[in-house]
Amino acid sequence: MNTALIASYALTVLLLIATPGPVVALIVNTAAASGSRKALFTALGTNWASLVLIAAAAWIIMTSAAIDKAWLNSMSLLGCLFIGYIATGTLREALQAPAVQAPVEADRPARGGLWQGFMVGISNPKDIIFFISFFPQFIQITESFEKSMMVLSLLWIAIDFAVLSLYIFAIGKIASQRSNRLITLGSGVSLLLIAGVGLAYNVRELMS
Repeated sequence: MNTALIASYALTVLLLIATPGPVVALIVNTAAASGSRKALFTALGTNWASLVLIAAAAWIIMTSAAIDKAWLNSMSLLGCLFIGYIATGTLREALQAPAVQAPVEADRPARGGLWQGFMVGISNPKDIIFFISFFPQFIQITESFEKSMMVLSLLWIAIDFAVLSLYIFAIGKIASQRSNRLITLGSGVSLLLIAGVGLAYNVRELMS
């Protein structure tokens, strides 16, 4: 097993996952609004989505199957709409809530969770293309394609969950009623921007 290549892969994945995006925004938002337990289930949902995308990418690499660009754009468009829906709900709740209020957390609608984490994680099928182009660079870590894909996938999932757990832990440490509202607003705006950029890109691609 090529340990130098594994170390290079692990560092690259760490930097990629730590970069804020829709998954990180959802995790931070969920941790602030619904607590660490709900955020951990959300992280498990995004992990599940990553496994599905990785499996699809591995199958395409093995079979050299063609990808329908229009299908990917259409599915990405739906994913952006879903992220936009989450963002508008988040912003509506944050803007309507008073800056200081009595602790009635039981009456607040739960946000995040396993299924929502999966839906946000799977919302851009173009990640399959990313995995197709990314994994072959590290496929020589073992003598076998199948074994290499297994190692790469497990490392991705482990690093992904570890990084998201650190985000959840950090939010738990700074949590307060005022900071939670600001975090919710910030993550809601981030999700909305991501959805808007994704919508514009995919509409342009479908019309070209």
